[in-house]
Amino acid sequence: MTPFPEGNAIIYCEGAFTTPNGKTAHGLVRRTRRYHVLSVVDSHCAGSDAGTILDGRARGIPIYEHIQQAVEAGEKNNRPATHLVIGLAPDGGRLSHEVRSDVIKAIEFGLNVDAGLHDFLSDDSDISFLAARHRVKIRDIRKSPPQKALHFFTGKIEVVTSLKVAVLGTDSAVGKRTTAWILLDALLAAGYTGELIGTGQTAWMQGSRYGIILDGIINDFVSGEIEHAVWTAWKESRPDVIVIEGQGSLMNPAYPGGFEILAAGRPDVVVLQHAAARREYDGFPGYPIHPLDKQIQAIQLVSGKPVVAVTLNHENLKSDEVQAVCNQIRKTTRLPTCDVLLGGAGQVVDALIPYLAG
Repeated sequence: MTPFPEGNAIIYCEGAFTTPNGKTAHGLVRRTRRYHVLSVVDSHCAGSDAGTILDGRARGIPIYEHIQQAVEAGEKNNRPATHLVIGLAPDGGRLSHEVRSDVIKAIEFGLNVDAGLHDFLSDDSDISFLAARHRVKIRDIRKSPPQKALHFFTGKIEVVTSLKVAVLGTDSAVGKRTTAWILLDALLAAGYTGELIGTGQTAWMQGSRYGIILDGIINDFVSGEIEHAVWTAWKESRPDVIVIEGQGSLMNPAYPGGFEILAAGRPDVVVLQHAAARREYDGFPGYPIHPLDKQIQAIQLVSGKPVVAVTLNHENLKSDEVQAVCNQIRKTTRLPTCDVLLGGAGQVVDALIPYLAG
């Protein structure tokens, strides 16, 4: 296994850092073991600190207007960039002409390129030729593994004795992965052992030890790959808790990945991430989000397992509204509710303790 970090990364997020389509960049700014993050590229936010924009806390990760500026800054600071990581997660994962042009510039600067798009850079003959010429690597993270390496569902997950906690969401791009990492941190701080099962390209880029990239796998093998990832984490580490990152939501018309997590990951309990200010599914005007109580009912009906806590995404809420929204959700659902980005995951850990004790 390649030791981390693999190199110094510029995160490419042109035009999207302040939008849900920048969620991969957001995750990498908040944490990654795979790279040392030098900077972000987004001309719309140039001159700011990425952490300040994201969470109101400077992280020493400047945002530059273009790739050349970011490369020159790294060289000036004696930390030359080695990678360009595509931090965009647009609907459908398609490669725009603008992104393609900037990828070519990055290769010409001698940068390796990691991308989680559905349009594979390595299938572009011009880009592949240029990468070979400049002796850099292109990694398309969403490319499916060879079929011979994939797994069917076998039922071996039933031997897993770790508490399996799925962090699902009421929508896509709602903060499930971020909450999963914060919950894992809180469990470790409380003295438990734990592992995170990443299910998307961002978790891989962050350096998760176990996981899959769900939407890059042939459908027949998705359930088996989820099962195998959870089982492997249990077999190798025997943790007290396995936290499974959710994908999409049960009722999102384009990203119903929550069904697969429930069916194959077979969690013991569910934590549900919710953006209370959203009215329509992300990227799909005219598709109203199903009410929170209906989503809880659906999860519990499908899985036969309880939703034990609600975690709040505070987008489009004022700071003085967050606690009131949490209180209202707590009152109507009778579940502990908190914003883990603002206040930590202690309430969620408390909700899990009875299941850990069992």
